[in-house]
Amino acid sequence: MRIWQNIIMKNWLKKEKIMNKYTKTIGQQINWNFEVNGSLEIKDTRGYYIYSENSNGWSKLEYDSQGNQTYWENSDGNWVKREYDSRGNEIYYENSSAFWVKYEHDSKGKVIYFENSKGQIIDDRPKSCEDKVVEIDGVKYKLVKA
Repeated sequence: MRIWQNIIMKNWLKKEKIMNKYTKTIGQQINWNFEVNGSLEIKDTRGYYIYSENSNGWSKLEYDSQGNQTYWENSDGNWVKREYDSRGNEIYYENSSAFWVKYEHDSKGKVIYFENSKGQIIDDRPKSCEDKVVEIDGVKYKLVKA
């Protein structure tokens, strides 16, 4: 298996050109022989795989500035999109099967809110005590924001 890095990436792997403008795969464009060379794999300048192709098909990947995988797509038409917060926690996931998930995390990275396209919701976010009434020794008190 050989890894081709910046040479092919600079010429062919610009986001909008990888499969949209060309009807041939990168392997077909450069006459890659999979039997002799094995899989064709391309990394970006950070060392992340951004394209892989073998005799069964191809896949491409994209990453954000923090190295989190934000997009994956393959030659079968499957894809996955992801979004992350500033701490690197996944906050959104969507795939080509129309399934999606939203997440919220607390300051420690624990999931405190979960919602998906099937209607499942788990809400463990802290709730405000403002305007709630508590009773102590028979006396009712309304909580207010201090």
